[in-house]
Amino acid sequence: MPEQKPWDGTTGSGAISGAGAGGAMDLAMDEGTTLEKTPGGPEGTGPAGKPRSLWSDAWRDLRRNPVFIISGLIILFLVIISIWPSLIATQDPLDCDLARAQEGSRPGHPFGFDGQGCDVYTRTVYGARTSVTVGVLSTLGVSLLGGVLGGLAGFFGGVWDAVLSRITDVFFGIPVVLGGLVFLSVVTSSTVWPVIGFIVLLGWPQIARIARGSVITAKQNDYVQAARALGASNSRMMLRHIAPNAIAPVIVVATIALGTYISLEATLSYLGVGLKPPAVSWGIDISAASQYVRNAPHMLLWPAGALAVTVLAFIMLGDAVRDALDPKLR
Repeated sequence: MPEQKPWDGTTGSGAISGAGAGGAMDLAMDEGTTLEKTPGGPEGTGPAGKPRSLWSDAWRDLRRNPVFIISGLIILFLVIISIWPSLIATQDPLDCDLARAQEGSRPGHPFGFDGQGCDVYTRTVYGARTSVTVGVLSTLGVSLLGGVLGGLAGFFGGVWDAVLSRITDVFFGIPVVLGGLVFLSVVTSSTVWPVIGFIVLLGWPQIARIARGSVITAKQNDYVQAARALGASNSRMMLRHIAPNAIAPVIVVATIALGTYISLEATLSYLGVGLKPPAVSWGIDISAASQYVRNAPHMLLWPAGALAVTVLAFIMLGDAVRDALDPKLR
């Protein structure tokens, strides 16, 4: 083996003769030395010369991923028009005139009119608010409930783990659409909350299983065992050492599932058990336009196209986040 020289804090010839950048970095970490950033510093180091974390590496990869940039811009646009739809749509989505029913495009109404004489463009813009609201709130609820239950079951194990596993098996056996037809058919509210509650009720088991497996893997690492040996409490180990290193798979699955939840809301609204008029929803508009698809295809084209683009954007975002957070794909 070539003779090793003492580490002098540089990346030049005095670092480690014959060793790679990774070896120099490991030796510095073993000796408690902080790497200083140099123009020719080793790959994988941050602004202070320290090794980058998983999150900084992921953000670095995401910024260079065109799929992430494109999907992120689409989602940003959807969020903006969901909060302020009047920025690009100045009319009222409930302002309808039967004399204009099924008419095509005209000046000021680029998407034409639906079967009730409502402006399709305005309803398509305002429909984004419903879809984004349902998708985001459902994802937050599912992630919180499933992440907490799955994380606790994976950390403590034993009877709690066994009980959670059997409960998730029961929920996985319930068909989502059939469950929605049964659960939401007795609800008369036209708001988004019953739909969000149903999605959270049937969506948390998937996140719970992901969180459980991730926590079980993380708690077996040496740093967790060392913290336990030093007398760290369960709450400290869970919040300080395990959760930050086990949350990445949950984020990936939740991001991809967000697009699925938007599609599920549209499906339930199409079947008449989700959102109900006078609520504005892409699913409601698609359902109303299906009987006029031959005479007025524009009524179906625009809300269905907006739904497809939205779901695709969130799925693309989830794929990009998965590629960035999965070390096996590096």
